[in-house]
Amino acid sequence: MIDIKNDLFLRACRREKTERTPVWVMRQAGRYLPEYRAVRKKYDFLTMCKTPELAAEVTLQPVDLMGVDAAIIFSDILVIPEATGMSLSIEEGRGPVFANPVRSKADFQSLSKPDIWQELKYVLDAVALTKKELAGRVPLIGFSGSPWTLLTYMVEGKGSKNFSEIKKLIYNDPKLAHKILDFLSDICSEYLSAKIEAGADAVQIFDTWGGILAPAEFEEFSLEYIAKTIAGIKRKEQPVIVFAKGVHYKLKKLSDSGADVLGLDWTMNLGKVREQLQSKVALQGNLDPTVLYGNHKLIRKKVIAALKSFGYGEGHIFNLGHGILPDVDPENLKAMINFVKEESPAFHKKPNNEDSEQINV
Repeated sequence: MIDIKNDLFLRACRREKTERTPVWVMRQAGRYLPEYRAVRKKYDFLTMCKTPELAAEVTLQPVDLMGVDAAIIFSDILVIPEATGMSLSIEEGRGPVFANPVRSKADFQSLSKPDIWQELKYVLDAVALTKKELAGRVPLIGFSGSPWTLLTYMVEGKGSKNFSEIKKLIYNDPKLAHKILDFLSDICSEYLSAKIEAGADAVQIFDTWGGILAPAEFEEFSLEYIAKTIAGIKRKEQPVIVFAKGVHYKLKKLSDSGADVLGLDWTMNLGKVREQLQSKVALQGNLDPTVLYGNHKLIRKKVIAALKSFGYGEGHIFNLGHGILPDVDPENLKAMINFVKEESPAFHKKPNNEDSEQINV
């Protein structure tokens, strides 16, 4: 067991006392970094995902270069559908494409449940190697797509604007949709459990497409399977984060899902959500990623506004409200991280009444 020197992120996940607000960002190992692009020039995306040494190298880059308080393993959510037997390719200008989308019972029956330690061993090896190379500097986060988000990609076969194929499935054959979601929940639980066993200190479930569903359908086709996935994870104290983009209307139910932390997109008010959930879970987020196109003065102002929105006390992990955009200047991200480190300690000291009144204005 490696002792973690900077455990701010883990303490915040558990709503324990912290000296300042921890900070990391989604997609922090990615195209905005010249160092990442230098590696990417030599290897295609899936090769990087499937080569533990390369995945570890790019996972560590933002820790070394940006000073974030957590690393997140470099991988892709679609390695799970690929491991069930689907043919995955990443095409320039189109993104991920499945040559054989799942749109019928026969399509589903052609899939098989993977042996995680065999078919996805390269991910687990990357986790173990990264954990070793981190040497306890910061915690390591593992992740998975939610069953609903994975199903959306599997049925659509590629990116979509109107998600017509997945909507056809849930409205015309909900029984089949539930069968596949159940199948995926079991795989996601096993996959996240294996990542913890390999060394992940926390895990995050990305429900990228939860927000395309109406409230009743979100509860039926997404939330139920997020809760099932979490219930099946073998863990000790490792926190579970759920990020359901665009889901304003089921935050209370999401907080009852078994998650320790809810990630919020930038359209939500941290303080209002905190009040609504009565600090039942920690909150992660939620600066608009496009703020990083601004100058440093603006970025500092927006960082302070987000910290004020959450208010005094524990249980906040600073992050963007979605992934960092590929054309952001790395110096702007570094400035944001430094501003969080400079400004947040004041929010972890007991305020006097005058400060408290000012902060809530």
